[in-house]
Amino acid sequence: MGFRYFPIAEYEARWQKVHDAMKRRGHQAAVVFGKTSGVYERAGDMIYLTNFFSTHSGQEPDTVLWNGRGYSAVIMQPGQTPELITDEAEARYDIIATDRFQGLYDPFKGVADALKARGLTGKVAFVGSDFVPVKYARQLEKAAPGIQFVPDDDLVREVRRIKSKREIACFREAGEIVTKAHTALMKALVSGKSESEAAAAGGGSLLKQGGAWHRIAISHGKYSRYLESDPLVGFSTLTPKQGQIVHGFIYGPIFQGYWLDPGRTAVVGRKPNKGQQKLIESLVDMMHQLMAAIKPGVKVIDVARLGDKLSAASGYSSEVLKTNWPYYGHSNGCMWEHPYIETRLLKGDEIFEPNMVASVEGFFDAKGVGTAAFETNYIVTSKGIEEITPVPHLWW
Repeated sequence: MGFRYFPIAEYEARWQKVHDAMKRRGHQAAVVFGKTSGVYERAGDMIYLTNFFSTHSGQEPDTVLWNGRGYSAVIMQPGQTPELITDEAEARYDIIATDRFQGLYDPFKGVADALKARGLTGKVAFVGSDFVPVKYARQLEKAAPGIQFVPDDDLVREVRRIKSKREIACFREAGEIVTKAHTALMKALVSGKSESEAAAAGGGSLLKQGGAWHRIAISHGKYSRYLESDPLVGFSTLTPKQGQIVHGFIYGPIFQGYWLDPGRTAVVGRKPNKGQQKLIESLVDMMHQLMAAIKPGVKVIDVARLGDKLSAASGYSSEVLKTNWPYYGHSNGCMWEHPYIETRLLKGDEIFEPNMVASVEGFFDAKGVGTAAFETNYIVTSKGIEEITPVPHLWW
């Protein structure tokens, strides 16, 4: 068994899409950076283009021996196979998708040397200016004085927005994995288990299936206004009491680096009082109405406006969680991505298209009752949506 989920032909098609986008944008070449060691949130372009992920533990402090550990780059140039420059000593050709590889103590110097070896001068696209530290960017500019780096951070992200048939199949598999895990987590919570026991149930299920996560986020009772009871790890060792509101999320690179993020709210013992039932069911009903409105060709901003209208009509709001995540959903890929279902985050012409993967989400507060949270993921199809995280919406 190999560890590369997609065939090389899938990557070749991706490379061609990026090369086509480069030509449209007037780029002779592009350097696509990734931060992969120990973290996932800025690994997406690297995984998408080369299936590379560093085994180093994180961004270690620089030493006289290594520099920029945790970072890697792909040099994209039309007509050429992508060149992968990393902080790893050896190429795992059973995993990575390109045969052009360098493993270096200083990947930033390696990028400069590789660009000079190609005889490149003038403008080169810089993908990753929003997370590459100033220190390393200055080193790169100094080491490649004949090149003018032009930031274009969305170059690959825009290509990734519409998924291929193989990616859609992968997302369905990821949905099955996380649905089983999240259902185990919620069953543990409503049965009266502690937050940590519920996290273990969900996490254990995910691991047994070959999945992964970024955060398992659980809170309850008076802490339900926050996503996590204990922000250090995402959950506490506290045991919710019978009749208390509980909500739990599992989110992150669930499978093959693709992110899903379902969340549900319930009541311990499955017997909500009237206030709890109205709060949670009102939120779930709103999510259903948003999902029903999503079809190919529908403007994302129109669904965002519907969310605003339904929120206002509900009489509920969320002071903390809605401030942190002020949208009704987002695109899903190798993290949460544009377009966001939020009027302030849209130009106005964005539409839902077939083979987008996305979410709807919301948060409602009620004084003396608690906070309800909900999120689910779906594929946009030719007719509407296909929910791929069908964890029960209600738990009574």
